[in-house]
Amino acid sequence: MLKAFAFRLLTAYFVLNLFRRPSPGQVNPNKGVIPATNLYQSGSPMELFVYLSENETFHFFNDSNALFWHEPNINYGDWSAGPDKDGSFSKTGEIHCSQFPKLMFNGSLYIHVYLVKPGFSPDPNAGNKYSLRYTVYKSKMLTRYKRRRLSRTTNLITGHTDSHPDLTANSSTPSGVQYLPPVTHWHPNLTINLVDDQSPWVKGSVPMPLDQFIEFYSPTNEYYPVVYLNDYWNLNEDYKPVNETTPVLPIRITFSPLSLFKWQLYAAQTAKKTWFNQMIVTSVLQPENENDEEQDAIKKALIETNPWLLVITVVVSIVHSVFELLAFKNDIQFWKTRESLEGLSVRSVFFNVFQSFIVVLYVLDNDTNFVIKLSVVLGLLIEVWKIKKVLSIKVSYDSLIFNAFPRIHVEYQSSYVESDTKKYDQMAFRYLSWMLFPLLTAYCGYSLIYEEHRGWYSWILSVSYGFLLTFGFIMMTPQLFINYKMKSVAHLPWRMLTYKALNTFIDDLFAFVIRMPTLYRLGCLRDDVIFFIYLYQRWIYPMDPNRVNEFGVSKEMLDAQTKKKLEKVDANGELPSDDAATHTSKSLSTLSNGDDNHQEENTPSVRKRQSGFIKK
Repeated sequence: MLKAFAFRLLTAYFVLNLFRRPSPGQVNPNKGVIPATNLYQSGSPMELFVYLSENETFHFFNDSNALFWHEPNINYGDWSAGPDKDGSFSKTGEIHCSQFPKLMFNGSLYIHVYLVKPGFSPDPNAGNKYSLRYTVYKSKMLTRYKRRRLSRTTNLITGHTDSHPDLTANSSTPSGVQYLPPVTHWHPNLTINLVDDQSPWVKGSVPMPLDQFIEFYSPTNEYYPVVYLNDYWNLNEDYKPVNETTPVLPIRITFSPLSLFKWQLYAAQTAKKTWFNQMIVTSVLQPENENDEEQDAIKKALIETNPWLLVITVVVSIVHSVFELLAFKNDIQFWKTRESLEGLSVRSVFFNVFQSFIVVLYVLDNDTNFVIKLSVVLGLLIEVWKIKKVLSIKVSYDSLIFNAFPRIHVEYQSSYVESDTKKYDQMAFRYLSWMLFPLLTAYCGYSLIYEEHRGWYSWILSVSYGFLLTFGFIMMTPQLFINYKMKSVAHLPWRMLTYKALNTFIDDLFAFVIRMPTLYRLGCLRDDVIFFIYLYQRWIYPMDPNRVNEFGVSKEMLDAQTKKKLEKVDANGELPSDDAATHTSKSLSTLSNGDDNHQEENTPSVRKRQSGFIKK
């Protein structure tokens, strides 16, 4: 939540900066600053030199082994050059680590890119063939230092693990160590983007974060073309460790032009990663590896998904957040104002508390980020709060325990006990156990034999969480059974159910767009099935105007009473008494509540209250 909010702020800031492009006539009247021009005009010929070195600064121009690529035929801003007529050139090769001895021992490898005028050299010692003015230079570290998560999982029966021995903790590993020290990792792809830009930039007025890329040549009031070494689309999961087992590394360098707009987007993403992740996410809310996984998920969605579908997904995700808040609000409101438990599965409330508690323990055991921890704990507190609505808890000081502690009496609410709901609820859970326990036993056996766990505690949490996620829909069936036996769905919180159902359909959309675990997709499917059954029950149990609500009043009685009061007013010119008006208003409000009471038919308990009302 915090991450998404900060990301939106940064994105808005960078998008606004896109329109702060200086106009050609911009002049500071106080300092007389004139906008600079690009050293290379569109169509200017250039030569490309690409060197590889273990040093951050490069001086070995005479070493033929250091030169990886020389491309003499490049025109600035040419979008139709190259073998594919798209302005791009590529060079594929192999790096023999024997040429860079430190690389296999946690060393670094840098790329040095030079663009010069035809016939000139990037070597400062080349005499007249070197020109500082027309030499464009950029460097970047190709390797990346990444931490690897230490595996502590084993098969609890055999004691074996499928993890690599170097990544497996042993008896001598301290319990608090979660990651191994950083090691050199390698990705074979890099793109050299030459930004096609003729903007009149003013030195000292270039907006962030573009100012760190634009370099000025002060003697002639010009600026160098921007060379952006682009590895944005390199997924973190594709980085491989470099060691003695990797003597040869593949490499592919691509040169292509880049528009100003796309470059600004890349620059914004780079700044977001370097600023926001280091200042907030990595240090406070989220480990580095988890943030990398989130970045990979976003990149995969951008690569593999249709752009229009992505736009729809962004809009729908905002709607999802709104529906989630509305469902949360209506759920609390429903239970806060509920006076009768008739038709509601009380046992399902206790099961939801157990389920939320398991989710909290599972999240805490798996080092999830702070935002998810906060949300699941809040959900548990809400489920616990519902207990006092379904139970009658009384503290008795008349009979003390050990003459010191008061005795606490806990029993179901009378509206639940006196109606047929309790009988149907017990019957539903009895039938449910016939299916639930065999499935639980089978799932426990499967997890114990085929999966790895950190210990028996983690196994219990993992089995409980996985079982609830996979077969949790079974626990929704008692309410369906009660609806069937009572031939009514008026007691359900329909607004909350509707918002949750809409969110489930949105989750279905995300399940198709973004890669998700199979268990999560099964969870989305089971929620869809249950809600459609609810809709079917709502259709086959229509509204009955003769039924009575929890105040013992039906719509037909209320209409007759209201009509009688109005006739009395017309005859006598007097308003009805305050008590009668209050009772009528309260009954009308309760009867017209679309969430709880507008579709209930006659049930046995309702008919008892109705007969009592008629006798009066």
